Amino acid sequence: QVQLVESGGGLVQAGGSLRLSCAASGITFRTYVMGWFRQAPGKEREFVAGISWSGYNTYGADSVKGRFTISRDNAKNTVYLQMNSLRPEDTAVYYCAADPFISVQAMGTQRPRYWGQGTQVTVSS
Repeated sequence: QVQLVESGGGLVQAGGSLRLSCAASGITFRTYVMGWFRQAPGKEREFVAGISWSGYNTYGADSVKGRFTISRDNAKNTVYLQMNSLRPEDTAVYYCAADPFISVQAMGTQRPRYWGQGTQVTVSS
């Protein structure tokens, strides 16, 4: 059974930082492309960032470039999202996703196979 479990969300003031984690089980983690998505109230789910199985290739949405960094630790079956300079518009439920076939760039337009339950991030002004 595939499980993706996010953690690290919470309430932070604008300009602050958070690091999200996603622990994976039930998959051969090192062969999966991993990604982060988010969904704000009343809006569609949107792509945030993706990382290749090796960790060498990453791709992020324009809205988070220079502020968010995705990384992974294949020894720990975990992917991270370091979020700096947070803004109120970053408030959303953040979801981890995994897929064995989608490329990092394609994660922005194709729906990954596996999803976590999400973790809430709230940025106050």
